Amino acid sequence: MQISPEKSLLGLRSFNRDRLDFILSHARSLKQLYADNTHARSLQGKTVLNLFFEPSTRTRVSFETAIKRLGGSSVAISMETSSLKKGETLFDTVKNLDAMGFDAIVVRHRNAGVPHFIDHILDVPVINAGDGFNEHPSQGLLDIFTMQEQRGSVENRNVLILGDILHSRVARSNIWALLQLGAKVFVAGPPTLIPANIADMGVTVVHSIDDVISQMDFINVLRIQYERQDLGYFPTIREYRDQFGLTQERLKDAKPELCILHPGPINRGIEIDSAVADGPNNVILNQVTNGVIVRMAILDLLLAPK
Repeated sequence: MQISPEKSLLGLRSFNRDRLDFILSHARSLKQLYADNTHARSLQGKTVLNLFFEPSTRTRVSFETAIKRLGGSSVAISMETSSLKKGETLFDTVKNLDAMGFDAIVVRHRNAGVPHFIDHILDVPVINAGDGFNEHPSQGLLDIFTMQEQRGSVENRNVLILGDILHSRVARSNIWALLQLGAKVFVAGPPTLIPANIADMGVTVVHSIDDVISQMDFINVLRIQYERQDLGYFPTIREYRDQFGLTQERLKDAKPELCILHPGPINRGIEIDSAVADGPNNVILNQVTNGVIVRMAILDLLLAPK
C-alpha cells in the first residue's frame, strides 16, 4: 500500500482509514526501531529541499531532523533572501530549484493550494507543511499518533478541538483524519472563529466548553493566531480567556485520564494557562517528539526504495 494514491502528501482529506492506519503503523515501527537503537538509513544519498514561506520552528526543525535521522541531507531556503524578492514568479523559482536535483520538497506557504500547485509542476514528491487555512497533514498525523500512543485508539473517543477553528489548518487535518478513524469530534470557539458550515463535516459545534469538558478524552487547544486576526474576531483577550481559555478551574470535572494537546506555539495565559500546559494531563512535548517520528515515516514511505 502507498502512503496515498499520488506521489506526494498534500492533505488528509482524501485519506481513508486504511491509509491512515498504514502510515501510523509505520511510524510506530520506526519509533520502536529507535527505542531498540536500530537506525534506518533509507534516505542515504537523498537531498530534500525545505521551502518555508512562513516562519516555523517545530515543523521545519522536525523535518530537518527526520531527514538527517534517515541518513539524508536537507537544504533550507530563506524566502526573505530569495529571487522572489526581485520579482521572480513562484513557478520560475520552483522550476529553477528543481533543476538542482532535489529528491523531494517540503513546502509551507500562507496561501492555500501552493503545495498542490508545486506538486502539479514537479515530478518529485511534495510534502505539505501547512498551506494557508487549508491543511497541515503531518501535524494531523502526529496529533493522532500521540492520542493513540496515550489511549491505544481514538475510535469512539471524544475529541474537542478548541480555539480558532476558522484559520486553523491543523483543525482541518485533525477533523478529516479523526472522523475516518471513528472518533467523535467537537469544536468550540468564538462564533466568529467557527466556520459557518463546519457541522457539515460531521463535527458537533459546542458553544460552552464548560458543558462538555467532563465528557472529553482529548482536548486539542489551538493557538490564537495574532498574525491573522486583523479583523477583530473577538472583543478582548480577557473575554476570550474567560469563555474559552483552558484553565485548571475548568478542568476540575475532567476525566483523570484526559489528554491535552497543543500544536504550538503556546500563548500562555490566553488559550491555555501555564498550570495546564505544564500539568499532568498535557502531552504537548510528546507531540513534538512524535513529530520527528511521524515525519520520518512520511519521508520513508515517499522516498525510500520500495
